[in-house]
Amino acid sequence: MKRCSWVKLDQPLYVDYHDKEWGVPVYDDQHLFEMLCLEGAQAGLSWWTILQKREGYREAFDHFDAKKIILYSEDELLELQQDTRIVRNKLKIASVVTNAKAFLQIQEKYDSFSEYIWGFVDHQPIINEWPSMAEVPVTTDRSDRMSKQLKKDGFKFVGSTICYSFMQAVGMVNDHITDCCCRQQGLTHEH
Repeated sequence: MKRCSWVKLDQPLYVDYHDKEWGVPVYDDQHLFEMLCLEGAQAGLSWWTILQKREGYREAFDHFDAKKIILYSEDELLELQQDTRIVRNKLKIASVVTNAKAFLQIQEKYDSFSEYIWGFVDHQPIINEWPSMAEVPVTTDRSDRMSKQLKKDGFKFVGSTICYSFMQAVGMVNDHITDCCCRQQGLTHEH
């Protein structure tokens, strides 16, 4: 079975992520928030590093419950900087709280974060036709626009590259290469 070339075939966790999650449309607000935070945590690191710590992130950040996260005290944020289950970068940790506040404001304004975020792709996954991963872009005009708007709306660690990675991860963009065994599954999920 052929898969996208970035998958570490000797790592079941990576294969599972690629086969069951990457490129599959996600509409659940909390899951979208989690993925946006994790993509931000990835900045300057590999996705593999974050994927291995994902369960630790979920435990450390109350399963990405934004209403709990916005109440974190300075002491709790200092504790998180010592937590080996996550990337212990002060700015990245603080950004989860900042992003939780922005996320809740978006939910209030648009009824759901999903409604807001999927608007960047006109509420339809973009299905690309890349023969190889070498042709897949790291940013697009849409990720540029998303990044600009997210920053304007108060989010941190949402540069265009992070936004494009997020779009791929949550199925707003299907960038499985044309002969990848998982390409079709991203095309069949409805919301």
